[in-house]
Amino acid sequence: MKIAIVTGASSGIGREFVKQMGHFYQNLDEIWVIARREHRLQELNQLSSVPVRILEGDLLHEAIYEILEKLLQEERPDLRMLVNGAGFGKSGTVEEILHENKNAQTEMIGLNCTALSRMTFCCLPYLSKGSRIIQMASAAAFSPQPSFAVYAATKAYVLSFSRSLGAELKSRGIYVTAVCPGPVDTEFFQVSGELENPLKKLVKVKAPGVVRKALLDSRAGKDLSVYGLPMKCAHIASKLLPHHLIVNFMKR
Repeated sequence: MKIAIVTGASSGIGREFVKQMGHFYQNLDEIWVIARREHRLQELNQLSSVPVRILEGDLLHEAIYEILEKLLQEERPDLRMLVNGAGFGKSGTVEEILHENKNAQTEMIGLNCTALSRMTFCCLPYLSKGSRIIQMASAAAFSPQPSFAVYAATKAYVLSFSRSLGAELKSRGIYVTAVCPGPVDTEFFQVSGELENPLKKLVKVKAPGVVRKALLDSRAGKDLSVYGLPMKCAHIASKLLPHHLIVNFMKR
């Protein structure tokens, strides 16, 4: 049985991956979708051209990994694609976020870094030649970001981990792509806080375009997917300019 697995599938970019994946991988038998909100996952049965299997659970808790590992061991599927789409951010200084919710930033690290890594570790034995891993990073990974410090740091981890893992798996014919969009018009900002920076508002994009490019870049075996000219320029700038200059500019 050929499958894909998508985390964070109940909303935003993860949901969009489920909607588009059947057009790119027409030989899939099932997409296994993982998220906390089962009623939102049920809706994917009408939106996906591939049958959906629902695994309801919270990636910050042990139970969902036990369910997934048991299912993988029983079914021994041919896992063609893993999309680690789950994640969240909170904007504000470290102290401001601590004052609002003392656990928010450790949970951010847990979901964006630990859960993503653990999902990857669970799935690695079931990947084979031609399989793909898509890891949702962010353009925030390109440099430190005041008032988005922990989120940017978690995404820098995702970018570094993805590139290193991709190099390790290349000999097996398995490709890893880190997706690094700028602001995307999804429910993300209901959690993180609405954008106040006028420049970031100006470059906000829609999820379907980001996901389509990510799937095309994954198919092409690219290790990085950056959508849109502004974010491509930001990526280049992060390589050319000292990070302290970028940080000072962003603080202003």
